[in-house]
Amino acid sequence: MPENLFTKIGVRPMVNAKGTFTIVSGSCSLPEVKQAMYEASQYFVHLDELMEAVGQELGQLTGAEWGIATTGCEAAIALAVIACIAGTDPEKSQALPYVMGRDQVIIPKHSRNQYDFGVRMTGVKIVEVDSAEEMRHALTPRTAMVYIYSSPAAEHGPLSIENICTMAKQQNVPVFVDAAAEEPLNPNIHLQHGASLVGYSGGKCLRGPQSSGLLIGQKDLCRAAYFQASPHHNYGRAFKCSKEETMGLLAAVRQWYRRDHAAEQQAWLSWLQHIESRLQGLPSLTTEYLQPVDLSNRSPRLLIRWDARVLGITGTEVAARLDAGDPRIVLHEWSGVRPQQMESSVIVMPYMMEAGEERTVADALYEALAHPGPYADPVAPAGDPVSVEGRWKVAIHYIRGVGEQQFTLMQKGHALEGTQQGELYRAALAGEIHGGQIRLRSTMAVPGSTLDWDFSGTAQKDTMTGTVDMGEYGQAPWQASRE
Repeated sequence: MPENLFTKIGVRPMVNAKGTFTIVSGSCSLPEVKQAMYEASQYFVHLDELMEAVGQELGQLTGAEWGIATTGCEAAIALAVIACIAGTDPEKSQALPYVMGRDQVIIPKHSRNQYDFGVRMTGVKIVEVDSAEEMRHALTPRTAMVYIYSSPAAEHGPLSIENICTMAKQQNVPVFVDAAAEEPLNPNIHLQHGASLVGYSGGKCLRGPQSSGLLIGQKDLCRAAYFQASPHHNYGRAFKCSKEETMGLLAAVRQWYRRDHAAEQQAWLSWLQHIESRLQGLPSLTTEYLQPVDLSNRSPRLLIRWDARVLGITGTEVAARLDAGDPRIVLHEWSGVRPQQMESSVIVMPYMMEAGEERTVADALYEALAHPGPYADPVAPAGDPVSVEGRWKVAIHYIRGVGEQQFTLMQKGHALEGTQQGELYRAALAGEIHGGQIRLRSTMAVPGSTLDWDFSGTAQKDTMTGTVDMGEYGQAPWQASRE
């Protein structure tokens, strides 16, 4: 890749065949967005006057009463909660988060997710419901809002968006729908179902500023959400949306309703067809087109499957090879681990690719699959496994702080199982030990999400040391001593 402002500081840009994930910088903003942000940077304006004008136009464009620009959809979630608690009452605003009249937010079980942190960060109590009866019982004078994560699970059944909105409206409780990665159709399907507010990411399908969001819906609630945000000295002061981001988002929303979405879909499909054609004839390889199931990340994807025993490379190895290549390519998903899972796959998502990059991806995949080079199964240490059955005191050395956990292990030959007692949460452990080489894995349930732990290292009679991989949370050294 040619030298650029990122390579000059040692950062490797990538071809994005993954999608609108924030970790790979979301989307590439439209030319109209860049121009609007540049022009906005050359003027001073009063932000209250700006948001008043932008709010009216965002409402007109999206078919809502009103709209505001926010610093991402997560900020829209938090500001919606505070708007529903304190409105535009300055006394109630200044008392937050310690004094709340309405201090509960209801979330259906199907809507718990990593992003409901936007609700939890306000300090409210989460009331989780799993039936219409529980929903009706949970709606009390303490209920500030209902949060729903838009997904196929929220479209049907007793706790569908429409049914929840009907129940909430009877108690005059606002409903927020998190539609971050969705297309903002006009008419808006969530507002038609009775939602009070809907939140979108500005940096996904809209291709606006990456750190922007869009909150639309009921005018008084949208204006209250803005009241609670910067430039005002209220709870949401940290959510500062600049004039550049605001005008960039407005440009993105304008363009959304002008773009030829059918042509975009056809272009993405043609790129996948090119990749599929390039790989035709490779032994054991099959392909399948995956179609979107809802309005989120609405693009076809190409699933490529093969037998790594035939081609000599797993999906995990292909993904690592493309990530290390030049140009660097990041794929949507992959599977296949040597030697236990040789049936392998990768998925290509064209949603954020640029024209011409389909050839780059196709050539890199072909080279990896047709000429994989040497890959060997890991060699397990010989000899009897070290006995690790019993209770262990575990210390995990984070970048800052030490986590204290406890393992209780049962051993049958090379196989291990047991429990992981964390500082706050608990999980089941499973793994294996070969000689003194140990590996333990767990998935720990936490509010709205899970934490994945993958411990590897060496074991002796009374001590263990190694590294734990925590996925998006990085790696850390760990050590354990027998209790």
